[in-house]
Amino acid sequence: MASLVQRLYRVFVPPHQPPKVTNQPIKFGILGAANIAPAALIIPAKSHAEVIVYAVAARDQVKAEKFAKQHGIGKVYGGSNGYQQLLDDPEVDAIYNPLPNGLHFEWTMKALLAGKHVLCEKPMADTAEEVKQMFDLAEKKGLVLLEAFHYRFHPSIQRAKAILDSGELGKIKSIDLKFALAAGFMKDSDIRFNFALGGGAMMDLGCYSLNCIRYLSSSDPVSVVSATPLSLKSANITETKIDRGMSATLALPNDVLASMDVDLAMPWEFFPPKLYKMWVEVKCEGGNVGVQNFVLPTFWHSIQVSNKASGGTTTQRVEKVYKFADDQSKVLDLGEDWWLTYRYQLEAFVDKLKGRTPQTWVTREDSIANMQWIENIYEKAGIGSRPRSSYVLPAE
Repeated sequence: MASLVQRLYRVFVPPHQPPKVTNQPIKFGILGAANIAPAALIIPAKSHAEVIVYAVAARDQVKAEKFAKQHGIGKVYGGSNGYQQLLDDPEVDAIYNPLPNGLHFEWTMKALLAGKHVLCEKPMADTAEEVKQMFDLAEKKGLVLLEAFHYRFHPSIQRAKAILDSGELGKIKSIDLKFALAAGFMKDSDIRFNFALGGGAMMDLGCYSLNCIRYLSSSDPVSVVSATPLSLKSANITETKIDRGMSATLALPNDVLASMDVDLAMPWEFFPPKLYKMWVEVKCEGGNVGVQNFVLPTFWHSIQVSNKASGGTTTQRVEKVYKFADDQSKVLDLGEDWWLTYRYQLEAFVDKLKGRTPQTWVTREDSIANMQWIENIYEKAGIGSRPRSSYVLPAE
């Protein structure tokens, strides 16, 4: 309990690291005064000596100014041209794009055209073709583009994958994942329920879930066996293509089946009360691996390993991994137990910009494949992909 309290304190009050005088810091600009920005960038930046959150832009000038004052950001751009003014600022090195899904493509492309590196929230776009175009432009411009699957940078999920990859439990037989939030957390007006902005449970919780299945299995699906959307039953919502939840079964190579259930408005369970579900279980020939809270492991998590011994007995163990440690396995000494997944992600992103080798990375191919299989699930579900952006890249 003491370590938990200390960890949570450091999450929200990290030790401030002043910029290194011998190293030019990366100056970030934030597109939109989004609720996720403090956890995803502003708080992690406080403990990174090579990062400055330099500017923020919002369409509402008052909102932009309030956000900047609250978080100690020196430069503010507001109004209808605020986003572009931020991109045109020569002091800005990198852009964090936490805008609604449907705006990721347009403003990431504009940021790349302005010569800025981009850390783009997931899912990166509404279609796989858009994601491909984004990476094509980044590579053409010699810029870094990363899809912010922050959980992938934390040692806990990497440890779970290492157990599976080690062969300790034999071949994978099946994967089961559930990720759901209790009803009431999101209002009907939430952008996650807006089709035009790339909304839907499969786009939100589902992009994590699909990515986790692909990551732990080290494979892409070969087909979507089934996909059943849950509609949002509300008097205020008439959009039939919005999925409040999605249940899907995927066929993976070597006859492995993976099931996933995601829900943005899970019915309440009172005994015991459950505000969310966030777990994945991988069943193997010689045992199982279960990971609780794989998306936000800094707050708490557990890696439960069940190993069927040759004598017929089963051994159980629970692992918790909050930082990379220089131990017997010679794992890289990196991080602190209070580092958010976003802090590990920021470390990797800055390493890439500085020409260093990141501890891990989410590749172009990974991001394109994840979006393609999201589209495939939507097609199987009968409600189709989210609408492509109307933005057209200017002719050279």
